Amino acid sequence: MRVADQYLAFVNGVPESKIALTDRGFQYGDGIFTTLPVIREQPVLLGRHIARLQRDCARLSISFPDEHVLRREIETICRQSSDSVLKIMLTRGSGGRGYRPPLPGATTRVLTTHPLPNYPEAYRQTGIRLARSEINLAINPVLAGIKHMNRLEQILARSACSDPDIQEILMLDVEDYVVEAGMSNIFAVRDKLLQTPLLDRCGVSGVMRAHVIDIAQAMGLRVEETRMRVESIQQAEEVFLTNSLFPIWPVRCFESRRYDSWPVTRLLLDSMPEWRF
Repeated sequence: MRVADQYLAFVNGVPESKIALTDRGFQYGDGIFTTLPVIREQPVLLGRHIARLQRDCARLSISFPDEHVLRREIETICRQSSDSVLKIMLTRGSGGRGYRPPLPGATTRVLTTHPLPNYPEAYRQTGIRLARSEINLAINPVLAGIKHMNRLEQILARSACSDPDIQEILMLDVEDYVVEAGMSNIFAVRDKLLQTPLLDRCGVSGVMRAHVIDIAQAMGLRVEETRMRVESIQQAEEVFLTNSLFPIWPVRCFESRRYDSWPVTRLLLDSMPEWRF
């Protein structure tokens, strides 16, 4: 069913815009999701997104649905919404009151499409402004890397930043290590070494982050996942952000630090022609 003129929604393979009030995704944020662009009916990097969903389901002991069924539903909704954003949500399904999951559980599959974001081309060409968030991320290795449905830390962080000239926010953990940006992962470049925060204690392991790491290594660039302080961002020659919908934004300004050129960032961005939309 069309939620609005440019939106579609499927629940468990059926055109529908409602889920049960007892669904644990609604009740507790007990689920995972991923978001990706659809270009000319083709979901970009779908295999990587499905692999991430499978890993996250396994870590949370959520039953992963039949992959052939899920792919068929994705193909169907993409044919009806050619150039769009596809969001795939998997929840633990319905259950009674209380935290203990029902056994056996029946995973709920929700697919929705949305208009592609209309980001200014200047973000990609001349970079964005990055500011430090007032909200720090809690350390919880059990959930580290998972794109689960509870995004309250990111919501609070974004709400606390009211400056319209700030496009993204840098998020640290409670020990003041760099983790990620509000809706993206972060890389710092120095002497052709790409550094990105280690995500073993908190943060989201993004699909585009993994894709960029693979591309960089195939180009012969060194990549290091490591603990990073704010000084690593301030002292870098280049800083860029990754997200499946950008896919790469150079950072032109972080606090008082300005970055004037991004040769490595440009090299990576030029290797992704499929994102020219």
